[in-house]
Amino acid sequence: MKSIFFFILIWFNVKSFSQEKDLRFFIEKAQTNSPLLKDLSNQMKSNTLDSLLNKANYKPQLTGNLNANYAPVLNGYGYDTTLSNGQSISGLVGVNQRIIGKNQINSQSESFQLIKQSLVLNKKIAAKDVNKVIIAQYITASGSDEQIQYNQKMAALLKDEAIILKKLTQNSVYKQTDYLIFLSTVKQQELQVLQFKQQYQNDLSLLNYLSGETDTTFVTLKKPEISLKSISSTDKSVFLKQFEVDSLKILNQNKLIDNAYKPSVSLLGDAGYMSSLTYEAHKNFGVSVGLGLSIPIYDGNQRALQHQKNETALATNLAYKANFNKQYQQQVLMLNQKLRQAIAIENQLQSQLQIADALIEANKKLLLTGDAQITDFVLAIGNVITINNTIAQNKINKLQLINELNYWSTNE
Repeated sequence: MKSIFFFILIWFNVKSFSQEKDLRFFIEKAQTNSPLLKDLSNQMKSNTLDSLLNKANYKPQLTGNLNANYAPVLNGYGYDTTLSNGQSISGLVGVNQRIIGKNQINSQSESFQLIKQSLVLNKKIAAKDVNKVIIAQYITASGSDEQIQYNQKMAALLKDEAIILKKLTQNSVYKQTDYLIFLSTVKQQELQVLQFKQQYQNDLSLLNYLSGETDTTFVTLKKPEISLKSISSTDKSVFLKQFEVDSLKILNQNKLIDNAYKPSVSLLGDAGYMSSLTYEAHKNFGVSVGLGLSIPIYDGNQRALQHQKNETALATNLAYKANFNKQYQQQVLMLNQKLRQAIAIENQLQSQLQIADALIEANKKLLLTGDAQITDFVLAIGNVITINNTIAQNKINKLQLINELNYWSTNE
C-alpha cells in the first residue's frame, strides 16, 4: 500500500513538473490583471455615459415647484399686501427647451468621439507595453530553460567520459592528477547547471509577477515563436495617430469656442396653479410660455485669446510629432542594424562550434588510446560549453531585438 501511495505521489510530482505553458498564457494573464487596461476600459465606458448625459441636455428639462407663502399684517404692521399679496400658493410644472444648432450638436458629438479615439489609442499602446514586457521576460526565462537543457547534456557527457577516464587511470594509462583535473571540470559543470536552474526559477518568478499571478510552480516553457512581422506604414503607426487625434482635439476646441459666442435661445413654459387666495382661488389654474435669448456682446477679447492659445498648442503638438517621427525612424534603423549584427555573430559562432565539436570528437578518440592531453581535452570541452552558452545568449538578444522591432513597427 505504501509503495502504491509513493508511486502516485511521484506521478503527481512529475505531472506538475512537466507542465508546459506558452507565451499566449502569460500575455492573456497580464492583460486580464493589468489595472491600467481596466482603468482605460472604464474611462471608455465613462466617456460613453458622458456623451449620453450631453445628449440628455438637448431634451426638454421638466421641473416641479411647490411654494406656499404667508405674510401676516398685525395691528397695521406687516409687508405691503400689494407686494406680498398677504398669502400665496403655487404648484407649477416648468419646461425649458434649449434651441441648439446642428453645428453645435455635431461639435459636441465630435469632441466625445475624439476622446474615445484617444482612449482607444491609449489602450492599444498600453496593451503593446504589457505584451512587450511579458514577451521580453518570456524570452529571458525560455533562454535560461534552454541553457539548463544543454548544460545538463554536457554534464551527462562529462560524467560518461569521467567513468572512462577513471578506468584508464586505474589501468595506469593516465595519471591520478589528470583524472582529478577532469573530475573538477565535471563538478564545475554540475555547479553551472545548478546556477542556471536557479536563474530560470528567478526568471520564471519574475514572469509570473509581471503577469499579475502568484505562482511558484516550477514549469517548463514552450519555445517562443517570435518572428519579425511586416512593418506597417509609418503614418499608420498607433504612436503617430496620437498626435493626429491631439491636433483634431485642438481644432474641435476652436469650434466649441466659436459656438459659445453664438446667440442661444430657450423656450420656456409652465403650467399649474398660482394664487394669492384673495379672489376666486379655485380659478387660478393656468399656463405661461416665454422665450429666452442670450447674446454675447463683449468679454474682454477672450475669444481671440483662446484661439491664440490653441494655435500655440497646435504648433507644439506638430513639433513633437515631427521630432517623434525622426526618432522613430532612427530607432527602427538602429534596431535593424543590431539585428543584422546578431545574425552575423550567430553565423560566426556556428562556424566556431563546428571546429570545437570536431576537436572534442578527436580528443575522445585519443582518450581511449591514452594519447590525449587531459588539459587540452578540458580546454576543448570548456570552449564548446562557452560557445554554446554564447550562442544561447545571442539568440536571446536576437529575439529581444525582434520583440523591440515588432513593438515599434506594428500596431499589434
